[in-house]
Amino acid sequence: MIFFKRKRLIIWLLKAYIKKHGKTIIFFFVAGIFVFSFLFLTKDIFIGKVPFVQKQTVGLVGSYDINSLPAEILLSVSKGLTTVDNKGNISPSLASFWKIEDNGRKYTFRLIKNVVFSDGEKFTSKSINYGFSNVSTQRPDDYTIVFRLKDNYSPFLVTVSRPIFKKGFVGIGDYKIKNINLNGSFVESLSLSSNKDKYGSISYQFYPTQASLKTAYVLGEVSQVKGLTDLKFKNSSFSSFKSTKVTRAIDNTKLVSLFYNTKDGTLSDNRVRKALTYALPDSFPMGLRNSSPFPPDSWARAESAVSEIRQDYNHSKLLLSESQTASDGAKLSFEIKTLPQYEDAAKIIVDSWKKLDVNATVKVVDSIPSSFQIFLGDFNLSKDPDEYPLWHSSQPNNITRYKNLRIDKLLEDGRKEVSIEERKKIYSSFEKYILDDSPASFLYLPYSFDVVRSN
Repeated sequence: MIFFKRKRLIIWLLKAYIKKHGKTIIFFFVAGIFVFSFLFLTKDIFIGKVPFVQKQTVGLVGSYDINSLPAEILLSVSKGLTTVDNKGNISPSLASFWKIEDNGRKYTFRLIKNVVFSDGEKFTSKSINYGFSNVSTQRPDDYTIVFRLKDNYSPFLVTVSRPIFKKGFVGIGDYKIKNINLNGSFVESLSLSSNKDKYGSISYQFYPTQASLKTAYVLGEVSQVKGLTDLKFKNSSFSSFKSTKVTRAIDNTKLVSLFYNTKDGTLSDNRVRKALTYALPDSFPMGLRNSSPFPPDSWARAESAVSEIRQDYNHSKLLLSESQTASDGAKLSFEIKTLPQYEDAAKIIVDSWKKLDVNATVKVVDSIPSSFQIFLGDFNLSKDPDEYPLWHSSQPNNITRYKNLRIDKLLEDGRKEVSIEERKKIYSSFEKYILDDSPASFLYLPYSFDVVRSN
């Protein structure tokens, strides 16, 4: 009975409240529907104007000091006098134009005006201090700088694409360095803030190995990782992770290659080296096949098919039959020393050579060995096609101990010639002769994977 009396009381009170405030309730109900509909229809406009911090946390592998940070970071923070695209073509950046005189020994750059560093200081010729050796510098006025080289050096225009900084690592890019954390002289992490968007920022974390970087991603320390050579994680793969986007790219900065010790008793015969080269597969699952010393889109690469070497066992067997060292009766046997990341590629090569009745074993090493028969590693591809340090007989980085006077002359001429058209001819000849002599077998440009945690 008490329950029904309370129920009638509540109903009476509600009726009384509605009678007294009914118009107000109806007004706010209709207004609410109107406001909700308006916000729903215009949400894209308002969301675009609501400020929020666009922070990215990027993980990278490598040990870097303040002077050797990855190009991705340096180019975000500043610019050079020139800029170079993936094909090696050079364009103006902080310099509006340049003039080359004295057969490539004098470079005069005219600077763009009204450019400022991220701290507001004006950029002038006095701001440029590359610290070149054997180069004298003159600054006739605030917007002209002249470099005089002791010897002509045609890759100089690529050299001055290096970003310019003033004291304190202050640059002229889209971002500025907010803070840096060091472990001794090595950078552990750094943060960039946008010069265009006060809410935009990027944080970089550096890890010693790919394994530690992958673990950092799984633990949520970073929201994305860059430059992975594979997607494996324990018994799984990042490609199967939920809320994770994987992007594959081709790393045009290095070329994986087989380096032959040209002083080895058997490998001193270029017919043996060429036979091994022609027995290699036409593709590798870990990268883009590239049998030339230059990347496929380089302006220096020959337009003819000379740089395309295809697998040809018949040709390999013919070359071996013509080789005295390979036809002395003993079965050919080699040891391939390889960096850990290329062990799978080494096993593919071993299987390919078995069809030539060539036996090979694989030994994993941590760095470039001081002695070897065959070494599977990589070399950095410069934006300029100059490969003088790697193949000229006078250079300590010539790990194959290769000596060819014709190659030496082409390399010397290539870094002295100013004309692009003439340099194309020189490097086309260099490519032809080095492929014919085969001090190395050029294999592939490795795939690189970026992993991003999506929302």
